Amino acid sequence: MRTTLDLPEDLLHKAMTISNIKTKTKVITVALDNLIRKAEISELKKFKGKISLDIDPAILRGRK
Repeated sequence: MRTTLDLPEDLLHKAMTISNIKTKTKVITVALDNLIRKAEISELKKFKGKISLDIDPAILRGRK
């Protein structure tokens, strides 16, 4: 999908330099993916300590 954006040039170049991504499209796509992933992880953190899985880590690691 084509979209016209007015982005701060210095911010875009800094993101491209830090991430070592050479195209503007790719750096924006990566940034959006990371934003979504961060939000999804935040949602999952709400369940921390509320789910009992009855899993023995030693068995999972093949130690028993």
